[in-house]
This record gives sequence, structure tokens and C-alpha cells, in this order.
Amino acid sequence: MSKLEIRRVQSKKDLKKFVKVPFLVHRDHPEWVPPLIMDRMDFLNRDKNPYFDHAEVELWIAERDGEPVGRVSAQIDRNWDEYQGGNVGQFGFFETIDDQEVASALLDAGCEWLAGQGREKVYGPMDFTTNDEIGIQISGFDIQPSLLENCHQPYFQERVEGAGFSKAMDLLMWHLEMGKLAKGLEFHPAIMESAQQSLDEHGITIRNMRKSDLANEMGRFHEVYNEAWGDNWGFVPITREEVEFHAKTLKMVIDEDWAMIAETADGETVGAALTLPDFNQVLAKMNGRIFPFGWYHFLTGRRKIDSVRILALGVKKAYQHTGVAAALYVKHIQTTDPNGVMKGEAGWILETNEPMNRALEGMGGEVTKKFRIYEKTLA
Repeated sequence: MSKLEIRRVQSKKDLKKFVKVPFLVHRDHPEWVPPLIMDRMDFLNRDKNPYFDHAEVELWIAERDGEPVGRVSAQIDRNWDEYQGGNVGQFGFFETIDDQEVASALLDAGCEWLAGQGREKVYGPMDFTTNDEIGIQISGFDIQPSLLENCHQPYFQERVEGAGFSKAMDLLMWHLEMGKLAKGLEFHPAIMESAQQSLDEHGITIRNMRKSDLANEMGRFHEVYNEAWGDNWGFVPITREEVEFHAKTLKMVIDEDWAMIAETADGETVGAALTLPDFNQVLAKMNGRIFPFGWYHFLTGRRKIDSVRILALGVKKAYQHTGVAAALYVKHIQTTDPNGVMKGEAGWILETNEPMNRALEGMGGEVTKKFRIYEKTLA
């Protein structure tokens, strides 16, 4: 077998090769959906992504005979240090062929760099934080991933654990048959009662976000997001600059019908839901490129999307017992078109988040995929 080389990304050419590694790793994987290369290049651009304003990042590519066979990142996030504490680093963007030597060499490179920076523990994968794509997929391999969701083959779990990593936290993806709910299949009556309570007793209204005012709407979402998720394991507040950066990308896929704001009678934002049409159904046909035919698939395929990704749904702490979350759930079902969107996926939900998991179960949800965050103590 030819010699394995682990090489640090140092140029734009290297970065493009890094971005395209999954196209080689998953070329025979029927469920994998190619990301937009242009989007991934922007996300990893140190001059564009505000994440780099508060983090140190290194990227590596594994090569044999000049052909990429894997990749990984290692990062130190000062916002994590400030909010979560501890002397921790993260790894992310992990891809490998089914070869333990490749997987271990990549992860060792990241761990050695982190240890050299004085870090004592590493969590991952996080691309770059828990606000981004996270986890190694450990079940549900026969299901196409939803938008903004990792996709791995079964051997990934064995390769990460073979490199000395162990479980830190599992995350659940819930499948919802929204078409059936919209046609009258009642979910748990307590959810309906709680939703009505928020409207009748607390004067809460649910409205759709306005794309014409998207910057301010995302500001309102940002306000809710950082408070509602603040106590979650591994959470790091997202900055306003990061929200604005992501909004530029999401503007093409946000549908006003599915992006929701909960407000009091005097206009205070108390809850929000960011649900997106599952554009992976379109991206699957674009092979990572807008040109020459990507735009055609994008424009014609979006009308055929029959699923949504419930990316984030949260309520400010002071209003978490007033039924606002239930009202947002009900609004999702009311928005469902029985002749259009028929299903949805919600996640990632921490396995320890009992209120959210109970609510999704009460809506008739089913856990169809699991992802795992790993940890390792650094010598």
C-alpha cells in the first residue's frame, strides 16, 4: 500500500480540494447529497465567515498517491471557552474512506495540534459549532439527509471509536408525518390545549417572517435563539455577525410560510421557529454546482419539495410555560398543505432534552436517525 500523507491546507487550491473530499468518499453512497461547492468555499473562507473572528482553525487533507482519502479540521473557539468553560477544542468536517489508518492519522493530527495549543479535551465532530452540522451518523443510513445535515456511512462510527474516541452525547432526528396531521390525525390533546392557552390567556400571536425585512427578522430570531438554547449541552451563543452571514445563504431557501415569530400584544418577540423546505431534494440533482445546469434544477425542483427541516424552534425562558412552543407546533401543522409538504424532520434534539422529545412524541413523531458527538482526553 502506498504511503499515507497528512497535509495541512495552506492555499485556496488546497481549500477547494478539502471541500471536494466528500465527493470522493461518498461517490458510491446512494443517500449522500452533494453540497454546493461555492457555499462550502465561502463558509471556510477566513475573510468571510465571522466564526474565524473568535476562533483558531487548522485543516488537514489525507492523501494517497496524490488522491484525497480523508479530511478533518481542528478548532479552538474562544466563545466556547467563555461560555462553556474548560480547556476544550473541537474537531470537525471529518471524512474518511473505510480505512482505520486514514481515520486515526487525521484525528491524531487534529488532537496533536490541539494538545500543542494547551487543550486538554476534544469534542466532535462539529462543523464548527453546535450551531452548525454536528455529529457522526450512527443510525438511519437508508434515509436521505435533510438540508444542513451530515450524512455518513456505517463505518464512520467504528473508525472514530477506533481512534480512541468515546460517546459524549447523542442527538436525535425526529420524523413527522405532517400530511397526516394536517388531514385531521390529532396529536396529543395537551399540545392543542397549551397552544390555545398561549393565544387566549397570554395574548401571544404567531406570524410569518417577512423576507423583505429579513435582516431584522433574523435579529429577532437571534435574540430568541441565544436565550432559548442557552442551557443546552455544548451550546455557544451565535453572534449577530454570524446570523447575518448565515442569512445571506439561507435567503435563497427561506419560505415565509415556514419561518415564524411569536409576539406579545405589544410586539415583544418571545419565540421563533426557523423551518426550511428540504432543498436537499433539489441539491441531490445539482452535483454541487450552480452552473451549467444547477439553476435549472433549483428553479424547477423547488416546486416539487414535499418535506421540511425544522431547524430551530425555541421560546424565551420567561414564556416557556405559556404554551408558545405548542402554538408554534400547531402553526406548523396548519401551514402544511395536504397536497404539498407531507413530512418533516426535526433535529438535532439532545437525547437529554426531555421536554422537546416528549413534545415530538406527542405529535406522533418517530426517531429515525441518531448522531453522536464524541470526546477524547488529550495527553
